[in-house]
Amino acid sequence: MESGEESFVQLPCPAGPSSGSLAPRPERVRREIERCKELCRALEEDHVKLQTATGAVQQRMQELRKERERLYENFKEQKYLNREEEICLQDNILLARQMKSTLMQKHQMLNKTLEEKRQKVFRKDPEMMLLPALPEKKMAFKGLVTSKDANKLMLTPLVHYPLQGGSALITFEKAEVAQRIIEAKEHVVELSCGEELEELDQCRMRVQAAPVDILLPSALEISLAQSSRSIILSDLPSLEETLLDKLEIFFSKKRNGGGEVESKELLGNSGQVVLTFAEDRVAELLIERGRIQVPLWEQTYELKISPCMRGEVSNLQPRSSPRSAQLQPFRCPRTVLLSGIPDVLSEEPMRDILEIHFQKPSRGGGEVDAVGYVPAGRRGVAVFTEDAE
Repeated sequence: MESGEESFVQLPCPAGPSSGSLAPRPERVRREIERCKELCRALEEDHVKLQTATGAVQQRMQELRKERERLYENFKEQKYLNREEEICLQDNILLARQMKSTLMQKHQMLNKTLEEKRQKVFRKDPEMMLLPALPEKKMAFKGLVTSKDANKLMLTPLVHYPLQGGSALITFEKAEVAQRIIEAKEHVVELSCGEELEELDQCRMRVQAAPVDILLPSALEISLAQSSRSIILSDLPSLEETLLDKLEIFFSKKRNGGGEVESKELLGNSGQVVLTFAEDRVAELLIERGRIQVPLWEQTYELKISPCMRGEVSNLQPRSSPRSAQLQPFRCPRTVLLSGIPDVLSEEPMRDILEIHFQKPSRGGGEVDAVGYVPAGRRGVAVFTEDAE
């Protein structure tokens, strides 16, 4: 370098004004300083706010941490208490099961002892078991009656006799009339009887007459046993058609001591009803009660509950002397079997024609006591009872 002036290089100010700017340099610096001061104050204010917010957040975090610790302690304490309670409940359940097992064993032993005592009493005197529970009957003294067979049980036989289609049974009041009809064997019956049969004028039919033989034993033995699922209800107010349904509804409910009713039956004219349950235990518990209040037709009646006795033939002896012989036929003296009746009239007109024909003395007949007719193509069952005459 040859001179000192050539050693300096003049560089332009990148941010400053050109050399030709009107604003002096000190004023521009002062404004820049003021701006920086304001920015610094704003930053300081933001810093203070951030510190305040940070302190609040830290305080909240401490509170939440303490709450978490408290809840965790409560949880552990409650878990411990629940565990203790669970152990206590399990012990109670175990004790209850043991007590239940003990009671069941005692119950079974008592039932067994009771049944043994019942069987023992029943073997000694069966009437002791039956009389207290039998349905009550109103009785009146009508006079002194003596009988040599006072200890015997008298039964009325009911013999079921199958009757084929196209046949009839006629019972006369007198046995000699039935004998005359049987001896004639074949009879011609006029069908022109009655106003509704005018078109059948001069029509006749031929029927065959035969005796009626039924099988009877000379003696029989019946074993009685109490039904485990049936009861007899007596002291009923009336025998209306809805009675059986009302009784079934009442005794089907558990709260009344009943259960599912399997069948119901009205015992003829005795005024008693037999109910059979699906379970064995129901009947036994009801019989132990003896009486029960039953609401019927907006009133409450006290009904008597009795055991239902079932009889089965245990020994059957024929009428002949040898016990090994078969049952011997017994001829009904007043009844005649008519067969070969054609299907030309309905049931009721045919029964009337047979009764009219065989009650005429001119035809060898007499007074008719009963007539049963089964049309051709059908089957029936006649029931014979003991002849009181």
